[in-house]
Amino acid sequence: MNILILGSGGREHSIAWAVMQNPKCDKLIVAPGNAGIAAIADCADLDILNGAAVVNFAEENAIEFVIVGPEAPLAAGVADRLREAGVLVFGPSEAAARLEASKSFTKEVCDAANAPTAGYGHFTDAAAAKAYIQQQGAPIVVKADGLAAGKGVIVAMTEAEALDAVDDMFGGEFGAAGAEVVIEEFMEGEEASYFVLCDGKDALPIGTAQDHKRVGDGDTGPNTGGMGAYSPAPVLTDEIAQKAMDEIVIPTMNVMAARGMPYQGVLYVGLMIKDGQPRLVEYNVRFGDPECQVLMMRLGAQALDLMQAAAEGSLAEMRVNWADDHAMTVVMAANGYPGAYEKGSEIKGLNALPETSSEMCFHAGTLEKDGQIVANGGRVLNITARGATLAEAQKRAYAMVDKVDWPQGFCRRDIGWRAL
Repeated sequence: MNILILGSGGREHSIAWAVMQNPKCDKLIVAPGNAGIAAIADCADLDILNGAAVVNFAEENAIEFVIVGPEAPLAAGVADRLREAGVLVFGPSEAAARLEASKSFTKEVCDAANAPTAGYGHFTDAAAAKAYIQQQGAPIVVKADGLAAGKGVIVAMTEAEALDAVDDMFGGEFGAAGAEVVIEEFMEGEEASYFVLCDGKDALPIGTAQDHKRVGDGDTGPNTGGMGAYSPAPVLTDEIAQKAMDEIVIPTMNVMAARGMPYQGVLYVGLMIKDGQPRLVEYNVRFGDPECQVLMMRLGAQALDLMQAAAEGSLAEMRVNWADDHAMTVVMAANGYPGAYEKGSEIKGLNALPETSSEMCFHAGTLEKDGQIVANGGRVLNITARGATLAEAQKRAYAMVDKVDWPQGFCRRDIGWRAL
């Protein structure tokens, strides 16, 4: 099978790594890819937001299956264009992708599905939003309604902070994403991610993970796109996971189908768990990054079979074969991230890192320049390892981190602290 993966981050590198292990994969192209992906697959310069261009590329290269990595092409309807052209694709339609592309749409769906989530208000002007904040008090959560690359959420611990966030959003800090704002009740508990594959009618859980959003050790400092993750997440017990399926996921799938937008692809279910009860924080319509890296490390070659079944509508026949192990990924980011950072610094020592089914360095933001690997983003590397225990996976991951010679980068040294 000839396969095309759209994307250029650590998520796509890990998906490519898993796909390449499956004997079904005859040829793999990743567009646009990165320096790490280029070592295992062909990379192509392609505008992945242009559905017509993606369809043409797929037809010219005899692509039989397309896996869409990031949310932006899904929100732009790329999966729809591929389906119309008869190309098998993993990823939801533009209409269904609104579960991530619009926070207010998700809240409407949750209301219709009676799914437990935070109380909220939806606003199109700053004055009404501020009045709501003053009425509710702090802590409170202010969210840009649209896609803001994981950065449009402010957890405001004071009223003043929340009011400033409203000014920033309506003032254009997050571009069009902040033209509308959703303000939510602050939910207490422990956060975890639940990943479910859907084929429009059936849903199959494929794993749990816990991300570390804040930039500093001990969960301090500003929110980021994620500084590391591990799988499985002990807080998401079998019982709580089943509750999430019964009370949140299945009702959502039913509402989406009833609205004529059946959901097909991976559903990332962000949960807040308190006293054994899961509540929905958010939906994402793609694999989390860096959670995908630990999931792919544990799933391996079967990831392709599972994604193909979701695309073909045959998930009811599938089972997930989990190894009884743990995986952890540590993000190495450029100094200054999530604020201003510099690109172009050389990263040495990568050739000394192991590349096995238990240890991999997935590239997130790298470029090859004159034979050197250089940083080309904020989050740059995902150092990932498996172990029989989480402590063993952590030890292996940090042993690899210590072999990377990159003075212009940093990482958290406590990934996994909640579970350990």
